[in-house]
Amino acid sequence: MATTGKRHANGSRHRSKVPKFRLKTSWKNIFLYGFLILFSLYIFLAFSSPYEDRRTVPVSQVISDVKKGNIKEISVNGDKLNVKRKDDSEIVAHKEPSVNVYTLFKDAGASLQNVKVSVKDEAGLNSWLGLLGTILPVLIMVAFFYFIFRQARGTQESIFSFGQSRAKLFNKDMPKTTFADVAGVDEAKQELTEIVDFLKNPGKYKAMGARTPKGVLMVGPSGTGKTLLARATAGEANVTFFSMAGSEFMEMLVGVGASRVRDLFNTAKKAQPAIIFIDEVDAIGRQRGVGIMGGHDEREQTLNQILVEMDGFTQNEQVIVMAATNRPDVLDPALVRPGRFDRRVVLDLPDVEGRKAILTIHAKGKPFDAGVNWEKVAKRTVGFSGADLENMLNESAILAARLGKKAIDMKDLEEAATKVKLGPEKRRLQSEEDRKMTAYHEAGHALVSWEMPHMDPIHRISIVSRGMSLGHTMMEPIERTHETKSHLMEQIAVMMGGRAAEQLIFSEMTTGASDDIAKASQVARAMVVQFGMSDLGPINLDPEKRTMYEQSDISPEMAAKIDEQVKKITDSCYKNATTILLKLRDKLDLLAQELLKKETIESEDFTSLIGPKAALAIADIK
Repeated sequence: MATTGKRHANGSRHRSKVPKFRLKTSWKNIFLYGFLILFSLYIFLAFSSPYEDRRTVPVSQVISDVKKGNIKEISVNGDKLNVKRKDDSEIVAHKEPSVNVYTLFKDAGASLQNVKVSVKDEAGLNSWLGLLGTILPVLIMVAFFYFIFRQARGTQESIFSFGQSRAKLFNKDMPKTTFADVAGVDEAKQELTEIVDFLKNPGKYKAMGARTPKGVLMVGPSGTGKTLLARATAGEANVTFFSMAGSEFMEMLVGVGASRVRDLFNTAKKAQPAIIFIDEVDAIGRQRGVGIMGGHDEREQTLNQILVEMDGFTQNEQVIVMAATNRPDVLDPALVRPGRFDRRVVLDLPDVEGRKAILTIHAKGKPFDAGVNWEKVAKRTVGFSGADLENMLNESAILAARLGKKAIDMKDLEEAATKVKLGPEKRRLQSEEDRKMTAYHEAGHALVSWEMPHMDPIHRISIVSRGMSLGHTMMEPIERTHETKSHLMEQIAVMMGGRAAEQLIFSEMTTGASDDIAKASQVARAMVVQFGMSDLGPINLDPEKRTMYEQSDISPEMAAKIDEQVKKITDSCYKNATTILLKLRDKLDLLAQELLKKETIESEDFTSLIGPKAALAIADIK
């Protein structure tokens, strides 16, 4: 047990995102913007009236001014007369369209000898404007319908492309991932070495009458490297790799999932030798016949197509299907039978040697202090997956960079490991009474664990808030293959140590022990219904694997007995924790006062303050 004694508090965090404006310059947008510009131009030409000068006068007044000698210049622009007087004022007049300007003034008896007359011929421009006014509406209509038909065609093509595979392709020319990039899963790599040999040298197996394995199912907790190991297998064999998540087969249209399966397998057959990798295969591979829609469920049709495609492989086809899941218990029996997924590769959380190897891989490219003890780091991170270890090293690098260090040291690694396990450190405003309650709560966990012979030694006690907890008590975990009843009972007693200390010191109960109680109840129930460690005897009463459509085999009377046994275990452990704290009342006060003063106590300080933990005798182990 890596951590215990989390004292929880409620908290919330709100983040606001400011949208950023980005102009996308695709051909579709350029066409749309051009259409809008043409349409705006047409509206302007069609509905805008020419600007009329407020100084427009009748042509008779211009003739009169010519006779009086007041006109200096006349500019003729079609039917429009722009007249400039000798006093530099300007007026505008209009003549008849078919009348010549010289004839107009001659017939009126006005001489233009002392007037400068200029004629501008814009007939061609007017003709072009008229032609544009005629053609532009037609062009706008053609562009509009072209845009509509283009959109409709694109929608139609996207509808028919639903059935095409969306798998990510990693060909032989791309950067490879090999077994050297994967650590902590040596047994799994050994299993997959045969698959690599099948793909590299199919002839020697064919000569012996052996067929290529059709499917490999990788099972393990999240973060143990299932996807990475699949890519490494393809890299070692130097074959094409198709990767697709189980949820990507599903779509809102009926039959799309089955169509995508057919397209994926046909593409892989053309590229053979190849590996098809389906991540989270339980999204489509769940047991059939329990859905609300029965056999017509789209998910079941997709699964049926996968079963058909895997069964349809011939011995000469070098296409291997690899799938990953952390829920093998929900998969359909037809999917995991021999002839489909022939191999099952189990990936567990890495042991201490595996963690050291994983740390070595992810430590490349990061500067570390010479005093970093990787053996200690590996032992400190019991229960960490490969993804957790990579995240821990990344967090330590971020912390070192933020503090301006030149290299990552053990302090950074320790802080990063705690952050990955419990969350970031927070400085919440607490009253002295709250801090005192938290201090006694964590001291209760620590002293009960210190007194228990089978519990791991104390690593750190802190009343500094992390994540949702107000404090924590961490152990130096020892890796175990088997869990004994004695150790489980002691775990529950340690979890109850915080509540027992609160009750002993303050004669009060707080909500800070809610997480401890929940975990203690889970362990106690598992002891009763799964492990057979109760007065009910060695019988499995776990209803977890039953679905919502199946009736439980446990009778109401047996369910009541299970609850009674769970309560009996938790009550016994709580009583044991209270007895220990009563005996160690002086040490409880001493440890709590030290926590209030220092806030965090490491293992060395705890040992010097309370004393070394009693050694476990061989008889106790037996």
